[in-house]
Amino acid sequence: MTTETLAAHLEDVAIAVVEVDEDTSAFGRGHIPGAVSLDWTQELHASPRRDFVSGEELAELFASKGISSDQTIVFYGGNNNWFAAYAYWLCKLRGIDNVTLLDGGRMKWRLEDRPLTTKETEPSRGTFQSGSDRPELRAARDELIDVAIKGDGLMVDVRSPGEFSGEVMAPSHLPQEQPYVAGHVPGAANIPWSQAANEDGTFKSVDELRDLYGDKGITGDGTVIAYCRIGERSSHTWFVLSELLGFPNVKNYDGSWTEYGSLVGVPVEIGA
Repeated sequence: MTTETLAAHLEDVAIAVVEVDEDTSAFGRGHIPGAVSLDWTQELHASPRRDFVSGEELAELFASKGISSDQTIVFYGGNNNWFAAYAYWLCKLRGIDNVTLLDGGRMKWRLEDRPLTTKETEPSRGTFQSGSDRPELRAARDELIDVAIKGDGLMVDVRSPGEFSGEVMAPSHLPQEQPYVAGHVPGAANIPWSQAANEDGTFKSVDELRDLYGDKGITGDGTVIAYCRIGERSSHTWFVLSELLGFPNVKNYDGSWTEYGSLVGVPVEIGA
């Protein structure tokens, strides 16, 4: 959804606007009027396990936020919508299809000088029905290990070149001492997730995206697995490949490098 379309439909009861941001405190400093906040650190994960909430739990979460099944959920956030894409992918995984991203997210909204508010409202409870899981959208570690060993699959490592080569362990704003080794899955193409976005946070054109991935051999033929460090940047790339380019078989490996890089005995490469 474009910012223009959302701005014209802020009062439309058929739309539910949901902010999902890496910085969960950003909502309180200013958000799109009428939006509710979703805390990805607390509300999307089935603590204490490292896994996502179930479809039923996700439906209950949305209902508690005042969202109903007949509404279209518009996710947005900062930094090119990376965590908004994370929430979008989880919805698709859990069989919830009435979701979209606000193209450009908070960045484009602010660049256009559109209204933000610090006012938070207590929504009335919604009615939300859970969907059916779509496990084909999710890659598990055994599948990735099999591809790495056989060398006959398509993988996209969407981390920064420094993370891919093993020079750094995590994005620069995060601690570099991590419980996993450095490097990447052998055979993976390094296409940093942010290359799919313009300077205003919007997605590049379909032709530009097709060239970006095609130049690295990612053309939509066969199954493509995207991964990063914890699965949020790769969700953004999954959105690009699956929803914008229409590739038929794209999976997000949400275990990503924090899981793979901690496994014993799996193949790892360093260097560009």
